Amino acid sequence: MGSRPSPCLESDALTPLRVEVPRQLFGTRVRAPRPVLLILVYGAFLAVVGAAATAQSILVGAHFNSATLTGLVGSDAATVRAFVNAYVPPADLTSARSLTDAEVGRLEAQLATLPRAGEILRVEIRRADGTIVASTEPGLSGRAVLQNAETRAALTGQAQAAIGAAADAGAGSATFASPTVLRELLPLKVGDDVLGVVGVWRDAVPILARLEDMRRAILLVTVSAGIVAAALLFLVFRSAQARLTRQTEALLDSTRRDPLTDTLNHGALVGLVAQAIERGRADVRPIGIALIDIDNFRLLNDNHGHAAGDEALLAVASTLRTHIDAAIEFGRYGPDEFLLIAPPVAVAQLERVIERLRGALLDLSLRFDETERLPITVSVGIATYPDHASSATGLLASAAGVLEEAKASGGDTVRFAGTEQDDATASPSFDVLQGLVTAIDTKDRYTKRHSEDVARYATFIGRRLGLAPEELHTIEVAGRLHDIGKIGIPDVILRKPGSLTEAEYAIVQQHVALGDMIVRDLPDIEAVRAGIRHHHERWDGKGYLDRLEGERIPRIARILAVADAFSAMTTTRPYRKALDVREALGRLGDAAGTQLDEALVAAFVDGIEHDVNPPLPGEVTGATVIAHPRRVA
Repeated sequence: MGSRPSPCLESDALTPLRVEVPRQLFGTRVRAPRPVLLILVYGAFLAVVGAAATAQSILVGAHFNSATLTGLVGSDAATVRAFVNAYVPPADLTSARSLTDAEVGRLEAQLATLPRAGEILRVEIRRADGTIVASTEPGLSGRAVLQNAETRAALTGQAQAAIGAAADAGAGSATFASPTVLRELLPLKVGDDVLGVVGVWRDAVPILARLEDMRRAILLVTVSAGIVAAALLFLVFRSAQARLTRQTEALLDSTRRDPLTDTLNHGALVGLVAQAIERGRADVRPIGIALIDIDNFRLLNDNHGHAAGDEALLAVASTLRTHIDAAIEFGRYGPDEFLLIAPPVAVAQLERVIERLRGALLDLSLRFDETERLPITVSVGIATYPDHASSATGLLASAAGVLEEAKASGGDTVRFAGTEQDDATASPSFDVLQGLVTAIDTKDRYTKRHSEDVARYATFIGRRLGLAPEELHTIEVAGRLHDIGKIGIPDVILRKPGSLTEAEYAIVQQHVALGDMIVRDLPDIEAVRAGIRHHHERWDGKGYLDRLEGERIPRIARILAVADAFSAMTTTRPYRKALDVREALGRLGDAAGTQLDEALVAAFVDGIEHDVNPPLPGEVTGATVIAHPRRVA
């Protein structure tokens, strides 16, 4: 027998089982600094884009201007060559021969076909000595023109072209309709000899207009490309800045959060409590805190490893996120503790939030290896400012103090700072029996609650049997003291969240003998002693310690056995969750005639199902909040 037995029903001493797991408070968000570097880089980029666009416009404009002039000069040179070849003999270009007026007239008439409005304004043929042979400007034939550097360069065979004001176009007294002209000096060559030049004056306004349109188009395209690039750069920089900001905030936030549960850590919680109290000092606004401790956490780690403890922490943290009010901040305060901080608007709801949390935990359980479902329960200490302390450290100390009381009383308990204990516990005049009950409470809060439940169920059975008042009183006392021997059971065994070894189970069995020894010297206690020693005997003789069977088991012990089994099955323990009342009654029926007295089981089940006010599991007494299991359908 190396583990706790698991019969059709479960008695407190017989059955540890196993288990299955089906914001910033009061503060303001710190605004990230403006991205100054981004603005500076962005502005510099726009300046570079503007300068590049201007320079490109100038360079491309100059290139376009040169290409345009080159094209025009080449075109005009071809036209002039064709004209001269057709109408001007080489002899007419030498100074040895003078043209007659008729010849000049014919030549100028042919020359007059070259000018076009908005393009060529004037054409003039000159000999090498500067004498004008023919011109589209009447009356200039035979005149000599002073040679300049451009003319001399053209006589060497190099075409010349320049745009300038009409007054500086070198056309003598001639006037032009256009204020700006393009002057071309094209060499007239016969073989390798340059015999003269042809002067062509073009309207430069259309040329300059095309050049300006080109510059504007280049500038527009460049600036547009720059704007698109700037927009893309802005988006990239803004995304990078946002990412850096998020990373910085995450880094700062990580110093305030617990890495396992992703909740606020100890330092952040203490800071929030201090801030809340400082804000509440001016108008004495109340602040509430609740310190929550996971019951049997150390034993859970010791028996199932730290992964099991982490799973319990994550389960409680998840339940807190789901069930606490949005105004209440919470976080991991210690290795197995969580702290809730309620601002003034939520202080009144703090107790209700705790009850909701504990109710939600009833539906949670853990399973490790081949264990039964292990319940998750918590002990809670609640304190408020300014009722229980005037500083953050004092308030936390008050909550920690009452939390220790809740843990010392067996766990699964809520304590309030400043709450008076039960009168019987606080009174200096309580009797010996009450002292023993208090000793049980100090040892294990579950044992005291379980004993109170057994007393209620046992007296209920007694009333169903029609027993006298004095017998009912004896049954009640025996129910309260039936597990007094557990005072001598080590905590590591009594609260172990898992199967007991054979040696550990043998130690647990001795609690009935130890309880008998504790109460044996009290006066008029024989019936109570019988109930304490024999309440784990079985109807079929397979119980302990004396292996009594049937009617040989004292009736008081048989009554306690039924009450003890029902209480054990309907109460959550560290090693298994409570059963539904209906299922527990079914298991009582299954055990009737083997483990339990069939007549007593029938009386109890019938009373629970048909009595107007049957004793059901669960109660609320003093500062202790106990969740109610489901009632009979």
